[in-house]
Amino acid sequence: MGRLFGRDKTTMVPAQDALPGRPTPIPVPERHLVLGTRLAPPYPEGSEIADVALGCFWGAERAFWQIPGVITTAVGYQGGHTVNPTYEEVCSGLTGHAEVVRVVFDPAKVSYEELLRVFWETHDPTQGMRQGNDVGTQYRSAIYTHGPVQKKSAHTTRDTYQQTLSDAGYGEITTEIAPAGPFYFAEDYHQQYLKANPNGYCGIGGTGVSCPVGIASAGK
Repeated sequence: MGRLFGRDKTTMVPAQDALPGRPTPIPVPERHLVLGTRLAPPYPEGSEIADVALGCFWGAERAFWQIPGVITTAVGYQGGHTVNPTYEEVCSGLTGHAEVVRVVFDPAKVSYEELLRVFWETHDPTQGMRQGNDVGTQYRSAIYTHGPVQKKSAHTTRDTYQQTLSDAGYGEITTEIAPAGPFYFAEDYHQQYLKANPNGYCGIGGTGVSCPVGIASAGK
């Protein structure tokens, strides 16, 4: 499992071997199926963006649109090389992208640290290039940060959660933490997938270990 045409899909593709993509972006639906807000910019003044990857984005997106203070969510591709990739290209392992949930939020109503708590607790961040039965680089755990404050919060909560996970018998966190790069919206049928398909595949499952976000936040 995890191989395509003899290539190991759990190994990141080098930039020179990545698919080239295309100049035309994938069309974005105008409105969120649940929240009724815009999926694409412009976003409300004062809002902030959190970009996280925690396995199959179908189930992951739902975890965030349910949070009070979240303005909108969308799924897409980030962290790789291919420009405007398709879902099939990302699943081939030849783009380098992760399946990402973009969360636009009002920081006066919900903190970035609270979103990270949901991120940590909604998946198993110790699994490397997979999440459960979903195997491949696109399923890796990742936080793509917007600015130094988010970067510090990402590292602080990771280190705090690592101690909690270690105490529970889990291994090392493999989550990639990197500056946010281009975010490419996924095709319309992926957006709010579990709203359109209530019995659809979720694929998201946490460790059952709570993340002590209050302790993590205190170190900011």
